[in-house]
Formats: sequence, C-alpha cells, structure tokens
Amino acid sequence: MTDAILDAAAALAFEQGLRGVTMSQVAERAGIGRATLYKYFPDVETILRTWHGRRIDAHLADLVQARDGQGSARDRLIAVLTAYARIAHQTGAHDRELVTFLHPDEQIVHAQNQLRELIRELIEETAAAGELRTDTPPAELASYCLHALSAAADATSEAAVARLVTVTAAGLRAD
Repeated sequence: MTDAILDAAAALAFEQGLRGVTMSQVAERAGIGRATLYKYFPDVETILRTWHGRRIDAHLADLVQARDGQGSARDRLIAVLTAYARIAHQTGAHDRELVTFLHPDEQIVHAQNQLRELIRELIEETAAAGELRTDTPPAELASYCLHALSAAADATSEAAVARLVTVTAAGLRAD
C-alpha cells in the first residue's frame, strides 16, 4: 500500500506541481480512504520526501551496478558517468519547484557524497591503469565530473547527454 501512496503522490506532483497536490487527491489516486492515508503519512511533503528517498536509493543502486559491471575500469567509469548524466537529464524534466523542494535534503547530500566517492574510486583505479590523467587528485576529478554532468539536466536530447559525457570523459584522459 505504501508504494501505491508514494507513486500516486509523485504522479500528482509531476502532473500538477508541488502546491497542487492534496491528501484527498493522493488517497483517491492510491485507491484508499483519507483516514487510512493519514495512518501512513501526516502530509503530502512527507510522502514526497519518502518517495524521493526511494528514488535516490534506486539511482544509487543503478550507479553501483554500472560500477560493478563488465569491462575495464575506464569502461565502468564511462558507464557510471553515462548513468549519472541520464539521471540528471531526467531530473531536468521535473517541475522546478518540486526539484527545489526535494533537493536541499540530507538524503541528497549523503547520496552526492556516496556518488562522489564511487566516481573517485573508479578514477583512481583507471588512473592506476594508465588510462587517465594523474596531475589532478581523483577527488577533484570526481567533483569535476559531477559538476560537468549536472548540465545534462538542461540537455535537449539523449544525443546531447551522450555528447556531454564524451566531453567530460575527454577532460579525464591522460595526454
């Protein structure tokens, strides 16, 4: 039942914006009574933050899966950068008020730290294999990647996202 509530609230927020969603609408969309809904969540904001926490966890799981995939360290780094850029691109399509509401959250800070560490480790591994630059610390390169790929939120197509990943990866190459 919790999944139905979370999905209903998220769908309504994407359709109507953050301020347009009421507990009555969430209950109706989830197919439950308002009293039942209030047993699970006190308000729409709590529902959306819970939904967002689950999305963050799912995104991190996808990124870890890309990191642990097949291929060289460089191949896996590119897979992680691509997956992250696609996530950023999807986020860019969301209502700005909703994104602003959900993102200054502790969950985001924790997830960004995990992601930065995941990318730093891959950069370190790839540099040790002689495939990346070594004149800049891996932590700085990881931050560079995250900042550069956040531009994917404004990309107009998947091709634009792919180009952004290519340009970002080029900045990591050993010359």
